[in-house]
Amino acid sequence: MINLQNKVAIITGARRGMGKADALLLAKLGAKVVVADISQEECEEVVKEIKENNGQAMAIQCDVSKKKEVDEMVEKTVKEFGALDILVNNAGICEFKPFLEMTEEEWDKTININLKGYFLCAQAAAKEMAKNKSGTIVNIASVAMGQQGFGMAGLAHYAASKGGIAALTESLAVELAPLNIRVNAIAPGAIDTPMMAGVKMDSKAMEAMFSRIPAHRVGKPEEIANTVAFLASDEASYITGAIVVVDGGWLAN
Repeated sequence: MINLQNKVAIITGARRGMGKADALLLAKLGAKVVVADISQEECEEVVKEIKENNGQAMAIQCDVSKKKEVDEMVEKTVKEFGALDILVNNAGICEFKPFLEMTEEEWDKTININLKGYFLCAQAAAKEMAKNKSGTIVNIASVAMGQQGFGMAGLAHYAASKGGIAALTESLAVELAPLNIRVNAIAPGAIDTPMMAGVKMDSKAMEAMFSRIPAHRVGKPEEIANTVAFLASDEASYITGAIVVVDGGWLAN
């Protein structure tokens, strides 16, 4: 029985997809949720849905690659709800581009959002959590994080960022443990989100890739949200530095 009553959570990239599913579920479980993303209007729509279901939430427009905006997001959260207990680092982009054609700007954009953004959010959140010596951070990595016998052509920048998230998670878990701050990651496989729907990939290559999934289907955002909720809860109190793969058995095949 997961209970997040009176917990305060920031979820980045929460206007749609997995982030939205996280926001809806954590609010349902009693958390006061900050819906953060680059579109204030879309964040407000998620907040509206949460409030219609008797949850508590607020929307904050934030570009996670910009330190000033990240710091302001945390400040606004604490001002509104009085604390910060949970951070879900979910904001990210995935744009296919052949490595030999990839520009420096395209590389930097992905790394800045997917990896630098996680660093900035985790640091700002942990500084606040340290005041109460309590908190949990959940980072969204990917099965494309490397060292899994699974590489994806056209995603060198994305894979590098997700591999960085896995390493960052382990380092932060060790460093923040004395402050009673747990840090874990989730590595989703193929999940039915707007991001995946927008991926421009050869249909035969896509079919071949998905044929490796023993579950014979893509995952649902809610299935990632369930894992987020568990890792964010006291039920996971002895779990830190873990990378939980949620992929329908993809990496096992």
